[in-house]
Amino acid sequence: MIETQPRPAAREVTSPDAAVLSTVVKRFTNAKGEEFTAVNGLDLRIRRGEIVAFLGPNGAGKTTTIDMLLGLTRPDSGHVELFGEAPQHAVRAGRVAAVLQSGGLLPDLTVEATVRMLGSLHPDADVEHVMTRAGITALRHRRVAECSGGEQQRLRFAVALLSNPDFLVLDEPTAGMDVAARREFWATVREDAERGMTVMFATHYMEEADQFADRVVMIDRGRVVADGSASSIRAAISGCTVSALISPRDAQEVAESPVVRSCVARGERHYFDTTDSDALLRLLVNQTSATEIEVTPRSLEEAFMAITHHGRTAQESPR
Repeated sequence: MIETQPRPAAREVTSPDAAVLSTVVKRFTNAKGEEFTAVNGLDLRIRRGEIVAFLGPNGAGKTTTIDMLLGLTRPDSGHVELFGEAPQHAVRAGRVAAVLQSGGLLPDLTVEATVRMLGSLHPDADVEHVMTRAGITALRHRRVAECSGGEQQRLRFAVALLSNPDFLVLDEPTAGMDVAARREFWATVREDAERGMTVMFATHYMEEADQFADRVVMIDRGRVVADGSASSIRAAISGCTVSALISPRDAQEVAESPVVRSCVARGERHYFDTTDSDALLRLLVNQTSATEIEVTPRSLEEAFMAITHHGRTAQESPR
């Protein structure tokens, strides 16, 4: 376990909320002069110390919402605040940091030079500590341009930790990282959250949201469409998947049952999407030669698709 520095005493606590967005609306005009709404009356509260996964399909309004939280753009209407003040003030005070997908790095600098240069903006920054926390000490002499995408993400993470922020926003933070690097990254984030840091992350890796988030918020068309623990969101979607080794002929007969919504074959195993797993199990056991039968609850990815995919249109703009 890497030794960690104790976080300083919390700056004045006036509310249990780290972030509040109230009926926020943000509109843009596209190249054709047509106005569209990227965020449409969004309401969201994030409590201090939470790890929140922020999910949504392309065009759902995730990037625009993150930009407003970071003070990079202002809502057309509604209210956004961090720790009881305007996002711009919280960012200037060093209370908020972000790890974005790209940009922000000079390719000709070394990893260490990058961290030391940006660390000079924060009088109390511990450069060696944040490099250790981000797992980049072995890369200190490597030029940024020579780092892989995952290594550059770890460098951005180190830079984000320089101000010892109270609120950390992560946009696809583990893109390009291998499995081991992802696990180390999330172990570090969890340690920071346990010491009081609030974390909000956007990701396309559903297993990360399932494993590491205290709370999952899904948005679509600029509004929150699901909010709760990963398990509660999965449970809200009816049905499950039953799979078995079964002959194609038997599988076809089972697929025609009214309790089966769809059937997919992957090699010798068939996967049945069902509304009544008990009835389907009885059918497989009593009327077929199926073996190695498995029942799997809905995954967070399936819940995500069910909640956000249906009814989407091609006219939405990718923000």
